Amino acid sequence: MSRAVLSLGSNLGDRFAHLRAAVDGFADVLVAASPVYETAPWGGVEQDDFLNAVIVVDDPGADAWDWLRRGQGLETASGRVREVRWGPRTLDVDIVTVEAPDGPVHSDHPDLLLPHPGTPERATVLRPWLDVDADAVLPGHGPVKALLAALGPDAEAGMRRRDDLVLAP
Repeated sequence: MSRAVLSLGSNLGDRFAHLRAAVDGFADVLVAASPVYETAPWGGVEQDDFLNAVIVVDDPGADAWDWLRRGQGLETASGRVREVRWGPRTLDVDIVTVEAPDGPVHSDHPDLLLPHPGTPERATVLRPWLDVDADAVLPGHGPVKALLAALGPDAEAGMRRRDDLVLAP
């Protein structure tokens, strides 16, 4: 078994359609999809706001690399072009964490860092993750609820929950 938490983001083109395409691309293994949040860009590059969400997926036959390849395939299908680090993108699928039968998967491979190193500082991942799993734990870092609280009272200031945009029934 391999269960993964994936972070989705889009700020180019039809942002919601790109997120829906990602959810549709994981429909056969989808466990949960968070609400969608409109968020200010992160990383210092001038660009439009993002739509962000988190999904939880589960597939007994998939490993961490399978999740990465599948996410990258969906990014490519959306027309993603990697020109500027943390720049605008049609679709971003980040592997946040992967749980195997023997515990959390850790990887220091440059193409697949697990758990995803930016997660503890990103309310744009932590908040939607808590929406689908109130008891979530980021391996090596602790409860997601505590990580979000540690970011301070303004951590979610640039975020707006979009209940008009629903990714999964």
